[in-house]
Amino acid sequence: MPSKRGPKPFMPPTVEARLQALEDREAIRELIASYGPLADTGASDALSQLWVEDGRYAVGGMGEAKGRAAIAALIDGPTHRTLMADGCAHTLGPVTITLDGDTATARGHSVVFRADGTGGWTAHRVSANRWHLARTPEGWRVTARENALLDGAEAARALLAAA
Repeated sequence: MPSKRGPKPFMPPTVEARLQALEDREAIRELIASYGPLADTGASDALSQLWVEDGRYAVGGMGEAKGRAAIAALIDGPTHRTLMADGCAHTLGPVTITLDGDTATARGHSVVFRADGTGGWTAHRVSANRWHLARTPEGWRVTARENALLDGAEAARALLAAA
């Protein structure tokens, strides 16, 4: 009888390889988790450093930014500054991570909450995300992030689907 838990995850063959995989996964989770606080504080330069120099961020319904300067400009732009002025919280994860040597893919959800002016919060943007990452001399960095609204369209489901 087949397991209902899905396929057994790949287990690296040595203790050293298993430890490296755990360290890589933790570094990737930390990188993705740092996005929200950086976005919420408007730390555009620090946020852009999560990407490689020529990295790409495709924000569903809002266009695509290529390169660190363009990614920083998203945070410094009027749409995001207005969101911050209203009160916002970017939350991400948890993510599932697939490692492949010095590259990785992470899939998961993000929610941007916005203060509603009455002391409450509303989910302003709920999205599917696929992160493409590479190990660099500075550590793991994003090469591309794709984001699509979870509005029933196939694009979001495709980002969450296993590769």
